[in-house]
Amino acid sequence: MQVGSIETVGGEKKRRIGRSRISGGGSGRRNGGGGGSDGPGGNGGDDRFGLGDGNPDVNNDKPKIVAWFVLLVVLMTFGGLIGAYIVVATNKNAEWRPFDLPVQLWISTVLIITSSFTYHIAKKAFDVSNQPTARRWLTVTTVVGAAFISSQLLAWLALYDRGLYMSGNPYAGFFYILTAAHALHVVGGIVALGAILTRSWLPTRDPDENDYRRRLARSVGWYWHFMGALWIALFLLLGFWK
Repeated sequence: MQVGSIETVGGEKKRRIGRSRISGGGSGRRNGGGGGSDGPGGNGGDDRFGLGDGNPDVNNDKPKIVAWFVLLVVLMTFGGLIGAYIVVATNKNAEWRPFDLPVQLWISTVLIITSSFTYHIAKKAFDVSNQPTARRWLTVTTVVGAAFISSQLLAWLALYDRGLYMSGNPYAGFFYILTAAHALHVVGGIVALGAILTRSWLPTRDPDENDYRRRLARSVGWYWHFMGALWIALFLLLGFWK
């Protein structure tokens, strides 16, 4: 009987120790202590508010935020330039001397419209994780974008040979400013295309990486298509609103 009593006392002691550990862990979770470190993300429950690294909306939507910010800046910039162009053009200034657009600008228009179609094909390939097709059409889009810049340079050289400079003619000044500003933004888009091409050059089966590539392609696509639409607006403005 004495031995049995000793075992019973020992069992009671073990149960008390177990209850103490459970109570301590629970109080740690209630008080925001280390007891919550075993939860998702290991941040003591911070992931409830979307602050942890495991939240895909925070980590993977950065391209979307950057794209919208850049598009807003571009829209404000060209909105001001186009507004100034319209004001000067409607003032009937004697120095306002429009000229026929060089043929290179028509070629530029065809090229940038073509680049929007090729990028759309690349984006569709990204959506289905067809990486070889996406890389191929993304390369084609980059080459066509570079050809667009080359056609712009040829247009400026053609106007220079015709003796049409920025000074002395406000129309020529706006022509050079608008087309040059647009060309610089297209160069930025080509850099973004190169970044996507570099990142997607090696195939991967990682679902997180593939998802990020799709989001990146979507955001850069917004910018690239906006550049195409903006060029058409500038082309119509310079060619038919003189």
